[in-house]
Amino acid sequence: MNALPATFGTTDNFAEAQAVLVRSASMHELDLPESLLAVARAGAGVNNIPLDKCAEKGIVVFNTPGANANGVKELVIAGMLLAARDIRGGMKWVADNKEDANIGKTMEKAKNAFAGTEIKGKKLGIIGLGAIGVLVANAAVGLGMEVIGCDPYLSVTNALHLSTKVELVKSNAEVFAQCDYITVHVPLLEDTKGMINRASLSMMKDGVVILNFARDLLVNDDDMQEALESGKVKKYVTDFPNAKTANMDGVIAFPHLGASTEESEDNCAIMAAKQLVDYIENGNIINSVNYPACDMGVCNKPGRIAVNHKNVPNMISQLTGAFASENINISDMLNKSRGDFSYSMFDIDSPSTQAVADKLMAIDGVIKVRIIK
Repeated sequence: MNALPATFGTTDNFAEAQAVLVRSASMHELDLPESLLAVARAGAGVNNIPLDKCAEKGIVVFNTPGANANGVKELVIAGMLLAARDIRGGMKWVADNKEDANIGKTMEKAKNAFAGTEIKGKKLGIIGLGAIGVLVANAAVGLGMEVIGCDPYLSVTNALHLSTKVELVKSNAEVFAQCDYITVHVPLLEDTKGMINRASLSMMKDGVVILNFARDLLVNDDDMQEALESGKVKKYVTDFPNAKTANMDGVIAFPHLGASTEESEDNCAIMAAKQLVDYIENGNIINSVNYPACDMGVCNKPGRIAVNHKNVPNMISQLTGAFASENINISDMLNKSRGDFSYSMFDIDSPSTQAVADKLMAIDGVIKVRIIK
């Protein structure tokens, strides 16, 4: 975990940091200093960060969705190939027989035991067409697979990047019923937890391959073991092994390698740092997980003030009233809410003053006031 007050310099002392860039270090037990404005996670998951505690203190938490998408996509494709052909078995045979002087001949007889199938022409179902799901879909199309996808929350941006050869369906049930391979790329929520279970598995083709590079708990392990033993599922490929799945026959498991590439780690760190700099220098919030998205670009007015506050009635009129009481004209403003918390930005026609900042801070429900310019 690195303290990174953007362009203001760096510090090893967490207690004086304005911003923090973190990968996997846990922040749950830390006392959050009053100076702390933002935390950026160089990755998608934020389980190591106390989101509610941060929100209550006006600390904006960012993540980096999509920065590691290509690394995960490539491992998903590798997982499909490993499930289609017994590459692992063949490699083990070579290792076991490396002392055989005639290995070049004996392998011609042995290789039949490791024969598999090609993925070209097979049908891949993708549940969740976010940054990773779209890349997997397009790559699979390029490999000659039929691809169908389901995502009721498909964004315009992701839709524009999706190959026109990908068929969109309205329900997961359609994916379950049709596909030879099924890969899930959804967040872990109450309604997605255990979504691959006895009921959904019963809808699938016999011999289906399931790939999980999203979250461990999306799959019910007991139901998966039963499906593997019965042959309903040919292979379960996961990037999240646990004590149970690591000991199951038919499981191909990786030790959470999806984003473990030099490129993904660099992309995540760069994206996180840029978001911190933009927030501290301009007040913009992009890819926050505890505050709403707010982007007014670079301020071209004499002043800008940002306010973190509770999402309660009559707040905007009180905030604008504070500016009016100081005879300050608001030229542009933006207010967004997310759950119990809101964020407001004000571009003003005169330089910001401490007097108006103090008046804003005195309003009940205001958490943090920051003079940007």
